[in-house]
Amino acid sequence: MPENIKVIAFDADDTLWVNETYFREAEEEFAQLLSKYETKNKIDQELFKTEIKNLIHYGYGVKGFVLSMVECALELSNYKIPQQTIEKILNIGKEMLEKPIELLPGIENVLESLQGKYKLIVATKGDLLDQERKLEKSNLLKYFHHIEVMSDKKEKDYKKLIGHLDIKPEDFLMIGNSLKSDVLPLIAIGASAIHIPFHTTWVHEEVSQKEQDNVEYATLTNINEVLSLI
Repeated sequence: MPENIKVIAFDADDTLWVNETYFREAEEEFAQLLSKYETKNKIDQELFKTEIKNLIHYGYGVKGFVLSMVECALELSNYKIPQQTIEKILNIGKEMLEKPIELLPGIENVLESLQGKYKLIVATKGDLLDQERKLEKSNLLKYFHHIEVMSDKKEKDYKKLIGHLDIKPEDFLMIGNSLKSDVLPLIAIGASAIHIPFHTTWVHEEVSQKEQDNVEYATLTNINEVLSLI
């Protein structure tokens, strides 16, 4: 790690707390609700296609996911899905939004150790209201100087964030679970990144081996190892 790091940014979902697990559970429930119309594999495929198609309209997060489930259900049922089933799909989304915040092991100890030595921020994407709710419920807000809920996490988005922070890319370190969103864009603009994989990753966030080749970044098994690296 470079010695001149001034700002350390943390991804939120599946870096600070559990998130993707709830989406996998919701997909299972959705597939059961639609089982009379298609096979589980087909339902999963069509839901994913619908989500990706709708990213430009809804962005990331639970609300866009729910709208995509409703749209997918209508299409797979040839618009014959019962109103009661639509209500159940909406309830899946409400249950996701009401999930308790399960912090990943060691995260609060790491934040407490780094606070004061670096400027700590959250750099996450998703629905603004939902991410604000989760941060509030997490009791982690006291550790962070700034919260940035981004519409996407591409090179231009990080350049904009670093510009707002009035620092150079080499002063910035990102910590997250997604190679696509939290690592590769940062390395491309001259910043640093630490990858801490979560046990489940959304297909949309996966990258090929070729995209990872010749890219220098650290991979850790858990957040606690950060303290011995920086």
